[in-house]
Amino acid sequence: MATYVVGDIQGCFDALRRLLDSVSFDPQVDHLWSVGDLVNRGPDNLSTLRFFRDLGSHAKVVLGNHDLHLLAVEAGAREPGRKDTLTDVLQAPDADELLDWLRRQPLMHREGPYVLSHAGIPHIWDSQEALVRADEVAARLCQPDYREFLHHMYGNEPDRWSPQLKGWDRLRVIVNYFTRMRFISSNGALDFDAKEGTDSAPTGMRPWFEFPRAEADRYTVFLFGHWAALYGKTGKPRFIGLDTGCVWGGALTLLRLDDGHKFQVPAAP
Repeated sequence: MATYVVGDIQGCFDALRRLLDSVSFDPQVDHLWSVGDLVNRGPDNLSTLRFFRDLGSHAKVVLGNHDLHLLAVEAGAREPGRKDTLTDVLQAPDADELLDWLRRQPLMHREGPYVLSHAGIPHIWDSQEALVRADEVAARLCQPDYREFLHHMYGNEPDRWSPQLKGWDRLRVIVNYFTRMRFISSNGALDFDAKEGTDSAPTGMRPWFEFPRAEADRYTVFLFGHWAALYGKTGKPRFIGLDTGCVWGGALTLLRLDDGHKFQVPAAP
């Protein structure tokens, strides 16, 4: 039995299949974790969602910004973008079942020393506080009127966390930390424009993983995706980036937690 963590798939199911075949992944005994962004921009979102859903308890998935975007488009909270490739899911006969499964996935998973999230965990929270914040959003997405939340989810304000935040502002900033964060300031303010490498930090900002962490997380290993421009390189062994830009012509990356070995396959031509 082995546990693997895969980077942003974004509908590149062929690459996922080739990658799992290269390690002889056995869905009956092995486990597969996803850092989110299962869908969008790639050609086969439907097979990707069905595959993870069918893994059942052998899969751990956290929501990425593109996964939430799919839910928002279905809810009428967002118009499909010019580059979106979500039609295969939205028109599938099992669309309702798949989207119901997707919205019940969390923003964060913690197991042993590992923390799994899409964009990362801001330094202003330790992993336990982050889990509490993630659970707030997960609980709202599980409500029958979850579409109302999706209508209020988008926006850049507030740009930082405060315990005094309430309502939609509170949930929105939590979502932004977990699914959109790259550069952040010492007081927790987010930048939403810079998307290149670490040397493109706006004034007063640093990559989220460069700030000192709480003592409670001195042994925590952070697994994340979202930032393709890093190509997985953080320079810090406890911060492991897994988005290597498969949907943009890069590669899809798989990490075996048992021994730390990484595997890659190139994107399909």
